[in-house]
Amino acid sequence: MAGHNKWSKVKHIKARVDAIKGRVFSKCAHEIALAARSGGGDIGMNHRLRAAVDNAKAVSMPKENIDRAIKKGLGELGGEAIQEVSYEGYGPSGIAFIIEAATDNLNRTAADIRTIFSKNGGSVATPGSVSYQFDRKGEIRVPAGDIGEDAMMEAAIMAGADDVHSDESEHVIYTPPTELAAVAAGLRAAGFAIASEKFVSIPQNPSVVEDPDIARLVMKLYELLDGYDDTLNVFTNFEVADDVLAALDA
Repeated sequence: MAGHNKWSKVKHIKARVDAIKGRVFSKCAHEIALAARSGGGDIGMNHRLRAAVDNAKAVSMPKENIDRAIKKGLGELGGEAIQEVSYEGYGPSGIAFIIEAATDNLNRTAADIRTIFSKNGGSVATPGSVSYQFDRKGEIRVPAGDIGEDAMMEAAIMAGADDVHSDESEHVIYTPPTELAAVAAGLRAAGFAIASEKFVSIPQNPSVVEDPDIARLVMKLYELLDGYDDTLNVFTNFEVADDVLAALDA
């Protein structure tokens, strides 16, 4: 019986990991398709496509999936074209959300996002009513490895970055949005291995949630939005107070 229970647990964990991996691959495929559609299928001539493919390789996305996504973006597989779209909304206690999505059916995606908000204590907002609270930045992630914080900071600033945040696992480099490609290219030329490269929206004034019930609601809303099939990125201004987070984890 113990062996049966252990196998059931292993299968359950594997199913969760596979589901997460599937969502990650789906997001990568959408981004690759969008990049190919906007700039062509030549990685050497399309920086956005190169970044999308590099990001996909970093999460071990199979080559055939990458090739299929490029063909999808170029219209070689038929079907409706993938389009980029963003939504803004407010969750419980006025927590701000920006959702970036890729879809081949704008009406379906808009309806689904609206339903997720309305069923979880939030509402979709008009364009611009949330995004002004965020700063647009380029973000580059480099595995820490043996790279010290000072060495990373010097190389990043020399390449044109604004700031670097480091911990024991990775360095996160922020750039002006117009300089993301140039900074990434400079770091690659200097021999740094880039794990991911993308645009992000950073809240100007984070909202700290100190009520456990509100924290549960906003975290659930975030997970539902992030887990939606068409979602590429979710940006929000909430942070959970350390004592509340500890209580939720208990």
